[in-house]
Amino acid sequence: MATTSRSRRKDDEKKNKKKQSPVDDRPSVPSPSESMLQNLRTAFGLLDRDSDGHVTPAELQFMLRNLGIEVSDDLIADLIKDASKTGSVIIDENEFMQWVTKIQALQGMDVSTSGGDSEEEITRDLLAAFKVFDRDDNGYITRDELRTALEMIGEPVTDAQLNQVLALGDIDRDGRIDYEEFVKMLL
Repeated sequence: MATTSRSRRKDDEKKNKKKQSPVDDRPSVPSPSESMLQNLRTAFGLLDRDSDGHVTPAELQFMLRNLGIEVSDDLIADLIKDASKTGSVIIDENEFMQWVTKIQALQGMDVSTSGGDSEEEITRDLLAAFKVFDRDDNGYITRDELRTALEMIGEPVTDAQLNQVLALGDIDRDGRIDYEEFVKMLL
């Protein structure tokens, strides 16, 4: 009988060991905040130039080049394949959001709270946005720079629309938008 109870105890231990999940040393990726999800959806929409619900290597390359970031086509293809769950050459919005969240977690960013909530993050994001428009880095967004930046993100504008944006943002009426005017226009 002692052998039988010992045998049962070993069987029970084996069953319990099977139920326990192995220790996973990979960093866990927390769920992104609602504002982060909205930012990621916006970013995906800007990348998805043809609005087909997928980002291709060509679309990612187009955006990076327009931002002045030179990356080889091979690296772009590898990045897209890494982001794709199936290893394909395109990614959908869900794969994109998981991929960016994973990258941010690996960089030590807290995606559960990030998304522009703090004043420092808002200032950094606004300055980065301003620099996208201010192509010659002179501290002003001109009419031509505004047109170029909007076309770069797939938003072609008419002269009337450009005039409206400039009239809205150009507070001192000097024909261009400086950083302070840009911030006031957006906030």
